Amino acid sequence: MLFLPGNTPNMLINGDTLGADTVIFDLEDAVSPDEKDAARILVRNALKYQNFSGCEVVVRINPTDTEFWKEDLDAVIPLKPDMIMPTKVSGGEMIREVSAYMGQVEERSGIEKGSVKILPLIETALGVEKAFEIASSDVRVAGLFLGGEDFTADMHCKRTKEGQEIFYARTRLVCAARAWGIEAYDTPFTDVEDMEGLRKDTEFAKSLGFAGKAVISPRHVDIVNEVFSPTEAEIEYAHDVMDAIEDGKRQGKGVISLRGKMIDAPIVKRAQQVLEMEKAIYGGGCR
Repeated sequence: MLFLPGNTPNMLINGDTLGADTVIFDLEDAVSPDEKDAARILVRNALKYQNFSGCEVVVRINPTDTEFWKEDLDAVIPLKPDMIMPTKVSGGEMIREVSAYMGQVEERSGIEKGSVKILPLIETALGVEKAFEIASSDVRVAGLFLGGEDFTADMHCKRTKEGQEIFYARTRLVCAARAWGIEAYDTPFTDVEDMEGLRKDTEFAKSLGFAGKAVISPRHVDIVNEVFSPTEAEIEYAHDVMDAIEDGKRQGKGVISLRGKMIDAPIVKRAQQVLEMEKAIYGGGCR
């Protein structure tokens, strides 16, 4: 998930060619107050005239305690981005407020209500503690997204490459998201030059259960894609698991084993997840 500043026309124009599954047009932190209007227009025009087929589009709007957020929604909702990212989300009430106004804009624009989803950006201590409340607050909520920089500032601690200071926030978000049946997405690794550190941080995020990771540089996209994609061996094993299940059904077996290990429900579920990822990445034609 690649962040693109809303006030950089060249990056907005090329956003769908940089290899990310999702581009996040940023109208908040990356844009100074005197450039908010210009950035909003640039993002609106990018949505209107660019073809982002095969690439999910998210717009990060300004906080609800500013004068900008409704103008942001007025400009972009009629062009139907996939998701809106409210910032500094601290509870379900904030999500419901944003969702209600999105519904008004959809209605005015002749768009089916609920078409545009919400990806809350959780970046405060209160938001982390209320993660499940936020996840379950509205039917538009499609995932939870951790903002590590603002979270550590709110916690009065230093943001480090090792990430020990955000370990609790990470696990809390993943657990809350999975409990509600949605995805969780990890905060960016902010050292643009440290590729080894990026890989290590990404592998750790995946091990915690995150479904993906944000990046702030196109240079980070390939490593994140590689880490979160299943390996050839994982894909082959997933196919073997499903083949064994089918063979077992045909033979009327109650217990199925593969490579000396019993195949239970969690193994089947993981295999199905890998095959879903294979289909999304390769169109199912990898084998």
